[in-house]
Amino acid sequence: MSRFQRPLRALQALPAPVRWLAAPVVLIGCTGAVLMSGGTYQPPLTAPTPDATSAGYCTALMKALPSTMVDHPRADPAGSRYVAVWQTSPRTVLRCGVPRPASLNILANQESTGPNVDGLQWYLENDGHGGYRFTTTLRATYVEVSVPAKAVTYPTDALGVVSPAILSTVPDLNGQFSTGQDTDQ
Repeated sequence: MSRFQRPLRALQALPAPVRWLAAPVVLIGCTGAVLMSGGTYQPPLTAPTPDATSAGYCTALMKALPSTMVDHPRADPAGSRYVAVWQTSPRTVLRCGVPRPASLNILANQESTGPNVDGLQWYLENDGHGGYRFTTTLRATYVEVSVPAKAVTYPTDALGVVSPAILSTVPDLNGQFSTGQDTDQ
């Protein structure tokens, strides 16, 4: 008896209604496995390569970033000096020294207003998976924060956590650092 005849003989021994349902059940199981294997979108951990000046700002920023984000611990990837990751589900990723977003070359996008958190202006883009990618503007180097869908209750919650560290370590275009607090009272 060949190795292919054994499974066929076992199937033939089953009652007809069971045999009729076997193929659809296997097909549904395989389809479910394929669909579930995709998982949830996770932002990339690609390490940027900033210039020397930006690298100095990024090093200071990485040291100043908080160890938690909305009660989720920080767990930076090995070998990525300018990438910070918080273990939200899915993960929230900060990358320092990224290139200027290509979509900012479009005049309409330059004139759009993104969120301003603690006096830090952010450029907002959809990540294509239901979440958002925020990039600082008007700073000496670009800092990007990727907040996937359902990582935190409100996407700007992540910005409120990292903005104070950015304001104190990455200067504005005039070379000024700030605390994010309004001192004109």
